[in-house]
Amino acid sequence: MTTFGLIRHGMTDWNAAGRLQGQQNIPLNETGRGQASTLGERLKQERWDLIVSSDLSRAKETADIIAGIAGIGPALADRRLRERTWGRLDGTTLEEREAAYGADWKKLDHGIETSGQMFERGIECLEELHAAYPGKRVLVVTHGAFIAVLLEGVLDVMPEGSLQNTSVSIIQRSVDGWTCPLFNCTAHMEV
Repeated sequence: MTTFGLIRHGMTDWNAAGRLQGQQNIPLNETGRGQASTLGERLKQERWDLIVSSDLSRAKETADIIAGIAGIGPALADRRLRERTWGRLDGTTLEEREAAYGADWKKLDHGIETSGQMFERGIECLEELHAAYPGKRVLVVTHGAFIAVLLEGVLDVMPEGSLQNTSVSIIQRSVDGWTCPLFNCTAHMEV
């Protein structure tokens, strides 16, 4: 059975401002670097064989910090693990979207990547990792919407809750399919 630890990247200034980051290359802020360090300390106590991340800087930096502290690495990058592109909405706040496109802005075509498209590239990546590292424990540092879409696609029942920065969700791939024994865990932030 292959185990994947899905990690949402650390905090950025755009997270704090409520801006859609999409595939913009936004770095972690100091809070995000601290979150990644705290998670690295937690993961140092566990056994992980490999760490892979989105190639966007906020995820890659989170992965590099974790890899350095936990002694896993180096962190590999894969562009298929990127966040959804929000098209022309990338970088905007809710207030800016409503001001530019009106209250019905969600009904317009903004060039947003569909959940189906995001799921296809994500599951392709995970299936390749499963085939290359059968029975291993693989950390995957990626993005909130990406994790949510991936879980919705592989699980019979989606756990409830909004994914927090540096949260850990565990999914396991066996011959019988996918399970999620841990969802959105931020116990490392409560210490």
